[in-house]
Amino acid sequence: MKKDYPHIFEPITVRKTVLKNRVVMTPMGTNYADPDGGINDDHINYYRLRARGGTGLIIVENVCVDFPTGSNGTSQLRLDHDMFMPKLYKLTEAVHDEGGLIAVQINHAGASASSARTGVPTVSSSTVPSKLGGEAPRPLERDEIEAIVKKYGEAAKRAVQAGFDAIEVHCGHSYLISQFLSPIYNKRTDEFGGCAENRARLARMVIDEVRKQVGPFIPILARISADEFLEGGNNLDDCLEYLQYFGDEVDVYNVSAALNPSLQYQIDSNCYPDGWRAYLAKAVKERFGKPVVTMGNIRSPKVANDILERGDADFIGIGRGLIADPDWVNKVEFGEECDIRKCISCNIGCAGNRIQNNRPIRCTVNPAVIEGEEYKKLKVNKPCNVVVIGGGTAGMEAACTAAEVGCTAFLIEKADHLGGLAYEISKFPDKSRLRDFPDYLERRIKKLHNLHVFLNTEATPEFIRALNPDIIVNSTGSLPLILPIPGLKENVGKGKVQTVLGVINNLDNYPEDCTGKKVVVIGAGAVGLDVVEFFAPRGADTTVIEMLP
Repeated sequence: MKKDYPHIFEPITVRKTVLKNRVVMTPMGTNYADPDGGINDDHINYYRLRARGGTGLIIVENVCVDFPTGSNGTSQLRLDHDMFMPKLYKLTEAVHDEGGLIAVQINHAGASASSARTGVPTVSSSTVPSKLGGEAPRPLERDEIEAIVKKYGEAAKRAVQAGFDAIEVHCGHSYLISQFLSPIYNKRTDEFGGCAENRARLARMVIDEVRKQVGPFIPILARISADEFLEGGNNLDDCLEYLQYFGDEVDVYNVSAALNPSLQYQIDSNCYPDGWRAYLAKAVKERFGKPVVTMGNIRSPKVANDILERGDADFIGIGRGLIADPDWVNKVEFGEECDIRKCISCNIGCAGNRIQNNRPIRCTVNPAVIEGEEYKKLKVNKPCNVVVIGGGTAGMEAACTAAEVGCTAFLIEKADHLGGLAYEISKFPDKSRLRDFPDYLERRIKKLHNLHVFLNTEATPEFIRALNPDIIVNSTGSLPLILPIPGLKENVGKGKVQTVLGVINNLDNYPEDCTGKKVVVIGAGAVGLDVVEFFAPRGADTTVIEMLP
């Protein structure tokens, strides 16, 4: 409850803007925008739900200030023209109506753009691609830099006119300003290259121009990569050096990390501990005395409150956690912490498919990212029996949904527990976070008196028929694929030849030190790499065989 986590719910004032709590929704690309860069109802509802859920400040995903040159992605919001302002006002109005505040992150992609998509050459500080295999950009001339600075300011002014409460300037993550800050990208020898002051010059120019355009009362945030985690890149000490040249107009530092080649430190996987990046924010706060946001696998209100109590940060940034559960803040405030649908840091729907396949964001644990729980208002108008076969996470979700709309649901599972493969895979030490999802679903099931669970039960035709089903849902899940390798199928489960489930069932029998042991993993998919992750750190000589190139 609120009294258990007082630091999370302590209001704070930045310039003249009062935030009701310390939770900030960090900016994350969604691919929800219309093809022309406009916002739509899905987009608005996505942010409305998070505001309704109690989030103090929502920072909208990076918005293009210079189209098409600075465009990042196939469906990115734009603020480079007045025509986008009316619909953006609908967004800010929706968030304000729910009691929230809203900022927008303004950005130029630089070398992280793609000429194949934009139709124009990419630009940057120098000719270094922003990622492995990327195209070589063209270095910007002084007059072009000044023009881009003006476009940042114009975008910020439009944002304020559209009702945004604050502006965030993106200075990290391999985008244009980051490409000037980082010595990995910046090879210039003029006033924009070389020493830290020169490399920070573009950032300072942009921040000063934004302040000029938005006036003295609008908070300005700067998102930074406080450690690039790359050889030859900026480390924390380097970051602290260049930040002194950002000037006095930044009100809050949003302290992130990493660049494109070190993405694993930016979009953390589930092997990183909750709140592991707080030390970066603490260092920035101690040096400059300004409020800071920290983020990175902060899923627990206790972790969040402890960070605030120690003074390591002033705001808790939650991104994927609010995709997973828009009501995270309200559940903490009103004593429903156990009902939080926690992010499991799988990075599939929110990052992997969005970045690699240009898909709109989805979530492994939340099938209603945009709609929320509106479906619960739709009740069946006559008795309906729903039989769900298979008690993995898909079956559990299906059974819960059926019961929540008024059906009588029957969930049949042949094992002695629910959770399916998520339950099994979570036994790997680095995958223990996966257990949070089936645990959440079990708690949800226990609240539904019209949902009946049968464990240790085979879903025979006779058993199903006796339940008088109107709908049957098959959620029996998948089985490990056994490749047609001579001698493999007949030896699986015998001695040294195991499926991943066999490995899991024998985890306690494998020594901590596997030096001298040889492990061959067939298949380099996610599950195969889970096995590698288990054995390789223990010193085993590990080989992976994969059919794909």
